[in-house]
Amino acid sequence: MQKITRRTVMQGSLASAAALLATRVDVGHAQDAVRVGSKDFAESIILGEMYALLLEEAGISVERKLNLGGTVIAHEALLADELDIYPEYTGTGLLVVLGSTVDAATSGTADEGATPEAASPSPAGSTAEAVYNYVRDEYKSQFDLVWLTPTPMSNSQALAVQRAFAEEHSLSTISDLVALAAEVDIVISAPVDFEEREDGLLGLRAVYGDFDATVNGVAPGIKYQALMDGDANVVLAFSTDAEIAINDLVVLTDDQELWPPYNVSPVVRQAAIDANPGIPDALNALAPIITDDVMIELNGQVIGNDGLEPEIVAREFLINQGLIAAG
Repeated sequence: MQKITRRTVMQGSLASAAALLATRVDVGHAQDAVRVGSKDFAESIILGEMYALLLEEAGISVERKLNLGGTVIAHEALLADELDIYPEYTGTGLLVVLGSTVDAATSGTADEGATPEAASPSPAGSTAEAVYNYVRDEYKSQFDLVWLTPTPMSNSQALAVQRAFAEEHSLSTISDLVALAAEVDIVISAPVDFEEREDGLLGLRAVYGDFDATVNGVAPGIKYQALMDGDANVVLAFSTDAEIAINDLVVLTDDQELWPPYNVSPVVRQAAIDANPGIPDALNALAPIITDDVMIELNGQVIGNDGLEPEIVAREFLINQGLIAAG
């Protein structure tokens, strides 16, 4: 598999990424403000807001650039010096940005001599540790970007279906779904880039064999609604999505283990740390308390019946944890 570097990771998407950056990221920024971003879904926005609040609590000036877009937009913003920090997932860094594999990450190529700022306790599981160490070292070497302490929460990708559909077709694994595709038209509700991602439909076909499925190409915020409205019969889910429980969906077992761990961590420009040495301590304090259950609860407050703004959810959580002052 070709290793994707800064020059090749965005092939086919770079022009659109540049256009979106021009409209969404203000080129003129205060030099003393740390620019905190996020992707364009609730969990990433909540985490980005937490990062901003923690930095402000530490006396660091912040400029918010939340809800930027997908991985292409956020990663390119860091490389273009339009952003300093955003929450990223180890599995996404491994497969999408680095164009690598779990086998490569677990082959012992990680550098044990990482800088103190990048060092962290291991997430649960040797594979999670190996993937984190690998992306940490490769990001530093290739991009001069630093991965801070990862959370124990791993928001792994998954495929989910409505319970009635699973029962009708006796589905419990992705292999079952691939076999069903020979008889039933399978439409996956997912963002458009899922079709061409190594951790998306391309990866599913590489690992599971011929998989006759299409992607409807919807915004992340409406992918579950598209499933429930009947515009698709499968949805790209993530293990911390509150919609799984809200809609009583069945998550299909990844029985061929396509997807790696997706522990989340702040990814930071080294230049931002050099200018603001307090960044690692301020953000690393959050990592141990973000578990799967915590993130599901926080996501539910935003996308569930409460419908709270991510800023409110993030602020109240950090206050309750004693990480920022009330008021």
